[in-house]
Amino acid sequence: MNKEISKASAAIKICGMTETTNIIEVANLLPDYMGFIFHEKSSRNFKGTIPKLPSSIKKSGVFVAEKIDGILEKIALHDLQAVQLHGEESAEFCKDLRNQLTAKIEIIKVFSVGHDFDFEILKDFENCCDYFLFDTKGKQAGGNGFSFDWEILEKYPSQKPFFLSGGIGLEEINKVKKLLKSELPIYGIDFNSKLERSAGIKNIKLCQEVLASF
Repeated sequence: MNKEISKASAAIKICGMTETTNIIEVANLLPDYMGFIFHEKSSRNFKGTIPKLPSSIKKSGVFVAEKIDGILEKIALHDLQAVQLHGEESAEFCKDLRNQLTAKIEIIKVFSVGHDFDFEILKDFENCCDYFLFDTKGKQAGGNGFSFDWEILEKYPSQKPFFLSGGIGLEEINKVKKLLKSELPIYGIDFNSKLERSAGIKNIKLCQEVLASF
């Protein structure tokens, strides 16, 4: 883990970037992570070339049901520092990916959370991922624009650090800060649709306000 978990703050990830000028504007605000979605069915599918970013920002590639060769290709092409697996990837898949990585690349495994989420499924992933990410279960793989019931996290049985995601915007900041003061090992907060002017284009003022809040 590259950032010490603090009860007062968390790593900030701004995800779903698509357009060069907008990417540079967000990068100038220095979030900890910026996410690029490589999934053709997504309205935020990234097809371009990532411009040069400050070295402090980790570029995260988001994949849904992608083969390992395809992930490795995107890592090499875009010099990614993190891989976010947003499909139904198994623990065995994560282990195979880890074994084929030639550099220290963070693996973030996403789990879509509904009211009936079973935390037991996390056990097999404990030793093959750097972080978990909990997102809202919805019609889309991500970017559904609403939050799941965070009270379910009271049942979290692990000390594996995780990202909190799913419909988080300025309105949720106070609730997020309260959660950060709990004993939960929250490593980062993932922002996407609630900071947008349109799909894939972030509202810079909202991004500034979010980053100033932590």
